[in-house]
Amino acid sequence: MELDDLKTAWQALDSRMARQNALGALMYRESRLNRASRLLRPLWMGQVVQVVAGIGWVAGAVAFWTAHRDSTYWLVCGLLLHLYGLMFILAAARNFYLMGRIDYGLPLLDIQKRLAALRVWRVNVEGPVFAVMGCFMWIPLVLVLFRVELGADVWLHAPAVVWSFIGFGFMCLLGYLGLQYWSHRRGGRTGEAFDREMAGKGVFRAQAALDEIARFERG
Repeated sequence: MELDDLKTAWQALDSRMARQNALGALMYRESRLNRASRLLRPLWMGQVVQVVAGIGWVAGAVAFWTAHRDSTYWLVCGLLLHLYGLMFILAAARNFYLMGRIDYGLPLLDIQKRLAALRVWRVNVEGPVFAVMGCFMWIPLVLVLFRVELGADVWLHAPAVVWSFIGFGFMCLLGYLGLQYWSHRRGGRTGEAFDREMAGKGVFRAQAALDEIARFERG
């Protein structure tokens, strides 16, 4: 074999290997993107359930406060529950919007930024807001249930019980704030675990799948 023939054969081999490497890289990228998409499906389904629950919650709250408009106390309880149900729906709508913006045909960096926006919303806004409100929203819920199911007015007949509920709510709030401060002060895995619970494991795992692509493409 002459030198020119050997050079041509070598170049053809290099070209074929380059195509194979590019195909392998593309297949790896597609598999990781598909994995990221699958990992977000439980969150999507969870938001569907949240919307349905929110609609049911709002319908029950509206039925209650419209039937008790003559009582400021019960009206306020009903409106608070109405507001909480609306928050369920609006938070789910925000999650749907952020997930809908994640286009897996975009450059990797853009996909990572849009997934990061979803994570930031859930960790820094949605999670803390629902955690704080959840420390207190169970109180009007319990009072309303006693009223609807038993016809009992806990505030009228046992106001000390209601005040103890409120005190417990503040204890719950302090516990949440303390846990949040402690976990982020320690940082590392503790802070990451706290954020993972807020964002949802699927979001963190989807981010990990995208990070794997970035590391692979950097070589």
